[in-house]
Amino acid sequence: MSYRVVIDAPPAIEKALQQGLDLVRWQGFADMTEDLLDRLILEAVDQAREALATEGYFSAHVDVAVERSTDPGTPLTLRVVAEPGTPTRVTRVRVRVTGPAATDVPEGTTAIAKAQGEWLLPVGDVFRQREWALAKQRAVATIAASPYAGAKLAQSEALVDPQTQSVELDVEIASGPPIRFGTLEIRGLARYDLAVVRNFSTIGAGERYSEARLEQFIRRLNTSGYFASVQARIEPETAKDGEANIDVRVIEAPPRRFEGGLGFSTDTRVRANVRYSDVDVDRRAAQLWIDARADAKIQNLAVRLVQPPNDRGWLDTFSGQIERTDIAGLTTQTAAAGVRRRSLEERDLVAYAATFYDDEQRPAGSARQQAHATYLEYGRTWRNVDDLLAPTRGWVLDTAVGGGPPGVSTRAFGRGVIKFAAWHPLGRDSSLEVRAEAGGVLAATRDGIPSALLFRTGGDTSIRGYAFDSLGIRQGDAVVGGRYYALASVEATHYFTPLWGIAAFVDAGNADDDLRSLRPVYGYGAGLRVKSPIGPVRVDVAYGQETRQVRLHMSVGVSF
Repeated sequence: MSYRVVIDAPPAIEKALQQGLDLVRWQGFADMTEDLLDRLILEAVDQAREALATEGYFSAHVDVAVERSTDPGTPLTLRVVAEPGTPTRVTRVRVRVTGPAATDVPEGTTAIAKAQGEWLLPVGDVFRQREWALAKQRAVATIAASPYAGAKLAQSEALVDPQTQSVELDVEIASGPPIRFGTLEIRGLARYDLAVVRNFSTIGAGERYSEARLEQFIRRLNTSGYFASVQARIEPETAKDGEANIDVRVIEAPPRRFEGGLGFSTDTRVRANVRYSDVDVDRRAAQLWIDARADAKIQNLAVRLVQPPNDRGWLDTFSGQIERTDIAGLTTQTAAAGVRRRSLEERDLVAYAATFYDDEQRPAGSARQQAHATYLEYGRTWRNVDDLLAPTRGWVLDTAVGGGPPGVSTRAFGRGVIKFAAWHPLGRDSSLEVRAEAGGVLAATRDGIPSALLFRTGGDTSIRGYAFDSLGIRQGDAVVGGRYYALASVEATHYFTPLWGIAAFVDAGNADDDLRSLRPVYGYGAGLRVKSPIGPVRVDVAYGQETRQVRLHMSVGVSF
């Protein structure tokens, strides 16, 4: 015999009933009998109530009606009628952590406060079984991300009162003892020495466990170019005297790669690029990178030789580049060669650099200028954010100071740049971003300073509403770089799904040759945000108050 099931219920619960009823799953069974169908109908009411309870409806009324047709060849219609009633909501939440973490200040107590503050099923929410399970899982994971990596759920209870449609939640997490990092146990290397992996770690043996520190190590290895796959973990259960070794397993990537691609941005339009890399060019893990890029405004060729990190955590890069630009009426041709040493620690990054520039500027309607400089620079970047790629909380401060000494530069000068960005959440799905930058070249005139060390602004990642690098000093028919610049931006973002959001913003700033005449121009507008693995994708429409023009801007990732 055959039958079909019709579910008569509000759309919000229809899917739960379809997935929870055996009556639905068996409706295509060719050998259905009357006895089996009777049993499925009897069980359907309890199954429907159970399915609705997982969605927070504990007082639902369910009935199954059998509708027979007078036509003998027409299958039975089984109508499942469900009235869910009032959803049950959370009225109290209690998340407790027992064990040493409860008195461990600040690491244990901070993790506990985070688990309690970021509880996923707060008071007022509809109680659903899936969210209840996820909330417990997330709370345990939050404690386990601290030195208490062996944290486990000790007990949990959801006390439901069908009369008042309320539920009280009680969760107890046992922290277990604190765990410290042990030694690295590395597997999977064939081409490279153990030091190539070991030197990417800034974790010291005996250091208290932190999931963030371990993920930072994994991310460095994944982005190093040496490996196709990286896994690293500890086993708290195997800890000896409180120390658990780090089990690192890698799969080496092919050392040579050739890549090409096309891209588009509203700043530089269509872009073509090719890259060749050999991450083991000297058979000692030295990396050779050759990059070429061409678009309507910028064409360059760059060569880099990158040494693997040494045992003190420093990365050395030797580079050379030639570049031609044609932006806002200014044509430049620049050759540069230099060396840079930086630390591994992304959250407190230190860098030293020495670069020689040979530069030619040709402003439309003005005289050609030639300059060279040996530029020495010290930079330091602090990142106190929740996520390095797509931060939603915290701040970043980026500073750089340097100068061109006399004798090895056309003109002696000093230079400094400071950049600041901060993110502050506004509820669960909204955030506020504040950004400010300023820079200056200390010299009597900009003449004799290479164009790469002067300042222009405007475009996708600076002041929206204005063309790329269109804000600076008007010279002839061109815009050239000035000795000073400053900009600021405020942006509010709201995500209406986990991936898609909207934003509103105001940008202000300018570049000039004199601080007294550095007058800001304004741009403001709105845009679309899409979360991606490489950071947020931004599509903005901005109005430039000074030019009275509307411009489209597209960018991806965090500016610095």
